[in-house]
Amino acid sequence: MSDPLFRVIEGQYEQFVRDLETIVNIDSSSDLLSGIEAVAAFFQKRLAALGFEIRIQHFGDAGVPCLEAVNKPGDDSFDVMFLGHMDTVFPPGEVAGRPFSISGNKAFGPGVCDMKGGLLVALHALEALHAAGLLNSLNVCVGFNGDEEIGSPTSRPWIRSLAQKSRRVFVFEPCRPGYRFVLCRKGGGWFHVTASGTAAHAGADPHKGANAVVELAHQVIAITGLNDPDTGTTAQVTVINGGDKINIIPALASASVDIRIEKRAQKERVETFFKDLPGNITVPGVTVSVEGSIDHPPMEPDSNTMALWEIIRKTAENVGIETDYIATGGYSDGNYTSAEGTPTIDGMGLVGSNSHRHDEYVELDAVVPMVRIVAGVCRAIIK
Repeated sequence: MSDPLFRVIEGQYEQFVRDLETIVNIDSSSDLLSGIEAVAAFFQKRLAALGFEIRIQHFGDAGVPCLEAVNKPGDDSFDVMFLGHMDTVFPPGEVAGRPFSISGNKAFGPGVCDMKGGLLVALHALEALHAAGLLNSLNVCVGFNGDEEIGSPTSRPWIRSLAQKSRRVFVFEPCRPGYRFVLCRKGGGWFHVTASGTAAHAGADPHKGANAVVELAHQVIAITGLNDPDTGTTAQVTVINGGDKINIIPALASASVDIRIEKRAQKERVETFFKDLPGNITVPGVTVSVEGSIDHPPMEPDSNTMALWEIIRKTAENVGIETDYIATGGYSDGNYTSAEGTPTIDGMGLVGSNSHRHDEYVELDAVVPMVRIVAGVCRAIIK
């Protein structure tokens, strides 16, 4: 291909694979801060070589490492934000048991797909833009956090603040097989419902008890009524606990509920439902308490998002890749950036599948096309 930018990218392939082996072979579970620091240090060195100003920030009581890099310090209006996470779901020691490996067209290893391959797509696209003399024409912010796999509890405000300063956000979660990007993600949250009654002998004095399990059963049936295919709302009771012994009326029972919503407008309906549960008791003598909220806003594409998607689609078409986009029920940090009103495209990382599993993989023949797409889109948005 005669395009000078794409020629640069073709020459990066071997380095990309070496980089992938390096960072996949760093254990970086969400609770292993030293591993996350090591991944951050890798990117700090490479981004500094491109002229980025880098800060390794630490959030929360534990000091979760997060990397923030900008190529035009002092200018807080970013053309694009590159968003990703450095933590994985796999525990310390996972790399020793199954380090980075290649079989045919696929690479394997802890976090190779979710999302160390994506972090490298971002890095190599920036390196290609720099080599082609284009990077200085863009104002880029890079935000890689260290707690996404546990819901970004400490880095969330930081992510949202960066999104507020950005015209668009690319999230480097894995691109789905067949070059399918992610434009829609459900939002949602978790609720915990507890029923408190009175214990009693199940045979001799059942009338002296107030059965918390029976009350919880009524509550569970009511919760399932929240499911609404027309609005995309799902309510799944996932964990139930109750009772101590077979001959004792249970005084305590609890249920955990996973809620997903497609539209922000559903948030109020769901939260009002759970707020009202304690007032709807079936078993006399039992009380009900509820904790939880909808804390993940849905990722809903607007017209600006679709306009950005069209640039991505055309860029991919120009490099011979047919693309599509999907909606998914899983969360990412793109939920937060989209909620700030910033056009957000997810799935900008390396093509792969089986995240959070031991057979997680990425497709190595997608390395050059994905870096081309990201770099090509960045070139297209230069004013």
